[in-house]
Amino acid sequence: MVGLGPRKPPSRKGSMADVPKDLLQQIKELERLFTVDRDKLKQITTRFVSELSKGLTVEGGDIPMNPTWVMSFPTGHETGTFLALDMGGTNLRVCEIELIEEKGEFDITQSKYRMPEELKSGTADELWEYVADCLQQFIEYHHEGEDLEKMNLGFTFSYPASQDYIDHGVLQRWTKGFDIDGVEGKDIVPMFEAALAKRGVPVKLTALINDTTGTLIASAYTDDQVRIGCIFGTGCNAAYMEDVGSVPKLAHMKLDPKTPIAINCEWGAFDNEHVVLPRTPYDIMIDRDSPRPGQQSFEKMIAGLYLGEIFRLVLVALHENDEVKIFEGQDIGKLKKAYTLDASFLSAVEEDPYENLSETHDLFASRLGITATKPELELSRRLAELIGTRAARLSSCGVAAICIKKGYETCHVGADGSVFNKYPHFKARGAQGLREILNWDEKKEWKRKDPIDVRAAEDGSGVGAALIAALTLKRVREGNTAGIRAADAMKK
Repeated sequence: MVGLGPRKPPSRKGSMADVPKDLLQQIKELERLFTVDRDKLKQITTRFVSELSKGLTVEGGDIPMNPTWVMSFPTGHETGTFLALDMGGTNLRVCEIELIEEKGEFDITQSKYRMPEELKSGTADELWEYVADCLQQFIEYHHEGEDLEKMNLGFTFSYPASQDYIDHGVLQRWTKGFDIDGVEGKDIVPMFEAALAKRGVPVKLTALINDTTGTLIASAYTDDQVRIGCIFGTGCNAAYMEDVGSVPKLAHMKLDPKTPIAINCEWGAFDNEHVVLPRTPYDIMIDRDSPRPGQQSFEKMIAGLYLGEIFRLVLVALHENDEVKIFEGQDIGKLKKAYTLDASFLSAVEEDPYENLSETHDLFASRLGITATKPELELSRRLAELIGTRAARLSSCGVAAICIKKGYETCHVGADGSVFNKYPHFKARGAQGLREILNWDEKKEWKRKDPIDVRAAEDGSGVGAALIAALTLKRVREGNTAGIRAADAMKK
């Protein structure tokens, strides 16, 4: 046997023929609960457009629509060496990024540090000291024995923060499982700088950014058709470039109304009033039992942190339903543990290529200690598809809303995050949602190629942070210091 290569895994067609009637009825009920049709997508998008605009007003709304003081797209010709710090929900990443002469090119050196779980509910001092320690370790390792001047840092702080200046940020609320007292409502920059000063770390904070704004800028650096940056990962968010004249809450700054400014939407908070999103009883349970009930309603339906939990809650409810009783007679102790499953579990279920769902069977056995029957596996597979599809289709409402608000008929959207990059069919399902909302199927020229293309982003929290630091220093040199607090220190 020569030249045959590796055998492809068999394609899975799926069959409900051997699923009992009671389970089929449950599957139909789950399809009713989790399916979002075209009319509903359009209704959600219409509400989304109005909520985006409302967030820009002085009074504000559910969606914060935070001005970021990033006031231009990159040209692709930015140069210099910068540090980038990314404080995510799971890891802390430190990067050194050299923006080189070639357009849209860069070199990167990086290290990752685990974010200890106990820090997420510890004290503010413990958090900032840990962050400063990681920066110090990175610099000592990569610049051992060097006499360094202070390095300019772009700090990716991916939590809702309001910014009167680009080098300042007041935390509005913790997300991604953090719940540290004494930080919400305060400027995090002095706390961070105090921890750096205590250790003598040679770093100067130049820009505090959100990962989504970084995604927008990094993607635009390598692709000049990018107009929107999105994150679909542990959380969800979007950023885009607005005209200052369309931001009533910045009127007091008396800036040229045509001046661009990047807006960090924080759209996970869309529909906190529960007007339009099709919440199921399981979504309501997740919200009720979360650290912040009534907040991040949109995020709780589409973000990776919650997809596995929705799946788990449905399975537990069906086990306890006397008319169905899946996993009957089995110990479901592990399944009963909140947040024991994440989006990767659903990904594995959806990717199982075998007709008998043998990989899913093994997954339930190894992770949950449950021996599932073929009909139970079929139900689990369909449930994963429904939850994953709903998340992707709802995500398309936000993208469509920004495009409608800005009048974009064609553009690229840079998207990042574990759900976008790793969840099976997420991109295709989201694209189908956009087609339905924006009626592309009715226009011949858009039948072959989607005019709004959501594609994998550049590294927003690393390269994006470095670029925003570079753009901030460039503004200072040009004398445009709107939204920069320590402009004089940056001139040195």
